Amino acid sequence: MSNDKRRRASVGHLEAAFGVSLDPELLQRALTHRSYAYENGGLPTNERLEFLGDSVLGVVITTALFHNHPDLPEGQLAKLRASVVNMRALADVARGLGPDGLGAYLLLGKGEETTGGRDKASILADTLEALLGAIYLQYGLDTAAIVIHRLFDPLMAESAGRGAALDWKTSLQELTAALGLGVPEYRIEGAGPDHLKTFTAWVVVAGNRYGGADGRSKKEAEQRAAEAAWRTLNEQAEREPAGAVDPVAGDGTAQAAEAGLGRA
Repeated sequence: MSNDKRRRASVGHLEAAFGVSLDPELLQRALTHRSYAYENGGLPTNERLEFLGDSVLGVVITTALFHNHPDLPEGQLAKLRASVVNMRALADVARGLGPDGLGAYLLLGKGEETTGGRDKASILADTLEALLGAIYLQYGLDTAAIVIHRLFDPLMAESAGRGAALDWKTSLQELTAALGLGVPEYRIEGAGPDHLKTFTAWVVVAGNRYGGADGRSKKEAEQRAAEAAWRTLNEQAEREPAGAVDPVAGDGTAQAAEAGLGRA
């Protein structure tokens, strides 16, 4: 089998992941990183297709969230969208395309090749958007939307299940403000050697603390503590009339939380 036929057969696995076949020239352009283009006489890069695909992806995801969550305000919808349409999320989707991930199909320059470009999140995300742009150009918005839903519906469902705002510290601050409980304060302590340090965080709300949550970083521990507080206070708010929430479900007082601990 010739190299061209072998490569075409390989690319067929990628097209199968999308559920569509693309014009070979359009597909090659979508896979062409600028580093490869510059090393090969200034070939067209995938950057214009990426620009287009970014917009198509945004429209489809935004429309889906708008219809799927009719009761969410604009701010919450924006946070949901940001959890789906971001470099890390797109790169994760790209890694699941085809038997070897999207990185196996990229056309990269030697420099990017030797520095791990095939698994670089920014390159994977940009190339995925370029491929979506190519699908839109060849087939139109309806088909592009079908492909996007095929790839991103599981991620949208997962994001929607994480809670009100996906950023638990922000969610908690919004909730405590709405309930008149003041601003949450965080307490944190670290344990272990520097290279294996873990952190435990508590959040203090209206004199009571929640959490005792562990994480490998201060940020992770604080997010987990905020999640615990948000879930407890939100459950109380749903059970009790507005303004009647008394955060007695915490595990102690603010003074207890501060014993031996410093602020984050």
